[in-house]
Amino acid sequence: MPVSLIDAVNAGDADRVRKLLAEGADCNERDGAGATALMLAAYAGKLDMVKALIDAGADVNAADERGWRALSKAVYNAELDRGFADVVQAMIDAGANVEAPIGFGVRPLMLAAGYGETAVVETLLRAGADVLARNEGGLTALMMVKQKHYVDVINLLHEAEQDAGVGEGSCATKNAPGANVVTFLKPKK
Repeated sequence: MPVSLIDAVNAGDADRVRKLLAEGADCNERDGAGATALMLAAYAGKLDMVKALIDAGADVNAADERGWRALSKAVYNAELDRGFADVVQAMIDAGANVEAPIGFGVRPLMLAAGYGETAVVETLLRAGADVLARNEGGLTALMMVKQKHYVDVINLLHEAEQDAGVGEGSCATKNAPGANVVTFLKPKK
């Protein structure tokens, strides 16, 4: 039985992925749950496979039925408890939409912040992710992360809000309702 592109991605076999793509495999093949090969490679943090799929023409903005895209999948992998900043950067370089929401208007920056993924947050901010964007509940990434103890992410988002013209000393975003927050800000350079 021939190996599908999805099978090769799931097996983590980058050489097989490249071979199948060279033989004409559909770079936008989906599994039974609607995830593309690129989504699966991004979620696993397999930069070599992500690049091979992008080079073959994979749609970096394709979404599954829940609105998840490869970029969102690279932001945080719950099974591995980590995100992949290098994969996020490759997706951005290929034209991935850094503002594409998933459920309830949650954007990649909010997802990365909520899981304390400092390197991913930095990558998304450098790419122009909107630090002031709000989800359907009216929360920004900073409001969402203040409920947790990710000091590095909180500092990054505070700095980005200050650069955007809001933040401490102006019309700062408010804390999430019921949250008790201690903010540790680095001095502004």
